[in-house]
Amino acid sequence: MPKVEVLVVALGSPFLVGIYEEGRLIREIREDRRVSDALASIFETLQASYTITSLYYAKGPGSFMSIKLSYIFLRSYAIINAIVLKSVDAFYFNQSQPIKAVGKLVFVKNADTITMQRYDDTMNIGMNFTLPNYLKPEDYSSDNEPYYGIDAV
Repeated sequence: MPKVEVLVVALGSPFLVGIYEEGRLIREIREDRRVSDALASIFETLQASYTITSLYYAKGPGSFMSIKLSYIFLRSYAIINAIVLKSVDAFYFNQSQPIKAVGKLVFVKNADTITMQRYDDTMNIGMNFTLPNYLKPEDYSSDNEPYYGIDAV
């Protein structure tokens, strides 16, 4: 079976899964179902066709539940299969555009700092994330703790 790296960008709906062979994107899965309903079955299908050698994911900010579920699933998968898990913040996948938070607040990234700002027209804030055509492991960190940005209520 081909050896691949898998990238998961599960920050809302739809969520994305990228399959990379030798660093090049060979397959993209765009999933409209909830992370809780789809992620395990996607990995079950991938395991039938590929040998997964490492995992990468967007650690937030974004949907609390999507981030939490993807982190728990991917961290567990990495431990069980003795493979590397690395992460990067969500701004890496949307050209550093604002990301919807709660109410009229958005997350913004200035240099290396993520803050929240008031934004009156949050209806026009999209969750338009894209997968890179090439996976660059050096852009990812082994600091995999999810970034929620605000405390759970």
